[in-house]
Amino acid sequence: MQALTNRKQQVERKPMTVWEKLYLPSIFKGMGITFSHLFKKKPTINYPEEQRPFSSVFRGLHILNRDEEGREKCTACGLCALSCPAEAITMEAAERQPGEEHLYKEEKYAAKYEINMLRCIFCGLCEEACPKDAIYLSQTFAPANYGRKGFIYNKEDLLIPDPNTDPEGYEKAKGDIGKNIK
Repeated sequence: MQALTNRKQQVERKPMTVWEKLYLPSIFKGMGITFSHLFKKKPTINYPEEQRPFSSVFRGLHILNRDEEGREKCTACGLCALSCPAEAITMEAAERQPGEEHLYKEEKYAAKYEINMLRCIFCGLCEEACPKDAIYLSQTFAPANYGRKGFIYNKEDLLIPDPNTDPEGYEKAKGDIGKNIK
């Protein structure tokens, strides 16, 4: 049978010489490689002081968006939960009551919205499925935590700050990705 590629090579099995039996040349060669690494730039980043640059298409933590008036954009249609292959998103819908027009953009809103970050694979399908641009993946990454409950983010954890009460927090939370979101 003929091989699919021509990468196969015949190996010579000649007897070892005296120097090869002593292993000293191999040891010196290995030590030379080790010492050469002492003078190269270290690839380690001192994390809290330095932060690694991320790609512009990096998908980090989810954010629930608001409009310019501070109202929540999410209408609890459930398309993000349906499109999630890992089934990480759960939500419950509720209807807006009279007098809550300043809180919610549409008549239906998400009363409960949770994302289990242990299940999330950061694929971005929830962002693409949302017809109202209510959810997007930001440039920040998920912080470490000690318990499972700390990785389940509810609506209060995901909601972007109100632009009327906290404009600086709103702009910071939007980041680079938020410039394209209206």
